[in-house]
Amino acid sequence: MTLIRSISGIRGTIGGRPGEGLTPLDIVRYTTAFAFLLREKPPVDCRYRVVVARDARVSGPVCSSLVTGTLISCGIDVIDAGMASTPTAEMAVIFEKADGGIILTASHNPGEWNALKLLGSNGEFISASQGERLLETAALEDRFQYAGVESLGKVVSKDFGMSHIGAVMSYPLTDAENIYRSGMKVVVDGVNSVGGVIIPVLLEQMGINCIKINCEPNGLFAHNPEPLVEHLTELSEAVKIHKADLGIAVDPDVDRLALFCEDGTPFGEEYTLVAAADYVLSRRPGNTVSNLSSTRALRDITESSGGRYYASAVGEVNVVEMMKSVSAVIGGEGNGGVIVPDLHYGRDALIGVALILSSLSEKGCKASTLRDSFPRYHISKKRFELPDIETSGNILSYLKEKFRDEKITDIDGVKIEFESERSWIHIRRSNTEPIIRIYSEAPDREKAGTLGSDIIRLIRERIK
Repeated sequence: MTLIRSISGIRGTIGGRPGEGLTPLDIVRYTTAFAFLLREKPPVDCRYRVVVARDARVSGPVCSSLVTGTLISCGIDVIDAGMASTPTAEMAVIFEKADGGIILTASHNPGEWNALKLLGSNGEFISASQGERLLETAALEDRFQYAGVESLGKVVSKDFGMSHIGAVMSYPLTDAENIYRSGMKVVVDGVNSVGGVIIPVLLEQMGINCIKINCEPNGLFAHNPEPLVEHLTELSEAVKIHKADLGIAVDPDVDRLALFCEDGTPFGEEYTLVAAADYVLSRRPGNTVSNLSSTRALRDITESSGGRYYASAVGEVNVVEMMKSVSAVIGGEGNGGVIVPDLHYGRDALIGVALILSSLSEKGCKASTLRDSFPRYHISKKRFELPDIETSGNILSYLKEKFRDEKITDIDGVKIEFESERSWIHIRRSNTEPIIRIYSEAPDREKAGTLGSDIIRLIRERIK
């Protein structure tokens, strides 16, 4: 059993002993701590209110009941959004002017996992400092105090799916009429979670002929839920069989978007954000942001449109923080996460779908043609196990010195950029395991792999 407590949320495998897996006691403890944090400032309205939502995991109902019951016991009213995507829940907090939100989802992790994702009153994930306060508060459970019968919270149930879809449809850059006229056919793999419900409804609202696979939201994932090429062979084949114009896959909570071209080949998860940004920048030139491990292609298209590209530390909270600081018109992460700030500051597969369909319908081209119009890069992802976590810090310092003549960024591990070769390497250490992750990118696939292998060779030589 595994329980990971971090500033970005509480994630673990269901069952086992408290503190070792995600058990009822752990859920109550961290939900109570979250309630205590909310009370550190006055409620947005006259009473504290929290949106609670979940994906379709088998453990979802029991986890949601525990969270809801705990919040009520803390005197907090609950807006139960039921099964809803993460971006839908984020928007629900905004729609309802709630004090926060709790989403029960372990994102792309397998079915035995679940997690508490925590939102502030702005519908965004709580900050790193708030996350630290949550962990500190949870450790003081002997000070917890619950409401008496006269002060218990209340529950109201609401479905925010159509409100979210309506916001995406009415977004100024969504060309719903052009999409409707295009007559496109799309295959959707909803990985048996909430994406299997909301993505088809969005497409049907835009007049798209939608073919559904794995869209029953029973939480019994038909394949590994992380939307990687190797897990989406059924979608690839379905696109070809049905002669579809596009294949769409999402993860269980619908904040990541992966695409397949009309010939069944992958669009490339790194290029989901690039394609959405290309369309936005053609209408609204400005700055963009992605994390340090994302493709350089976003930088290329941003600069070619007259904007400036910025790289943040890895993690949605860090991307959002930098987007705000540079007034970015779009941003996200290379794992298929698209953030459109004037809709909301959260990764959202629905707006990603709308923007890319708008681009395809406007250009009247095939998905493969759109993909091939962007600067082509190849990313290699490797990892190296170290004897202990302490060694990782020494390795990073060594690599900074070794490549001191190149452009170095050290806000999150060490990123080394080779401008003349339009390539880079990003080396990050895990905070929980003695592992170093090595991402490298170059215009040539073999070169990208070689860059990563060379770093591993240097690390081996260093720790001998």
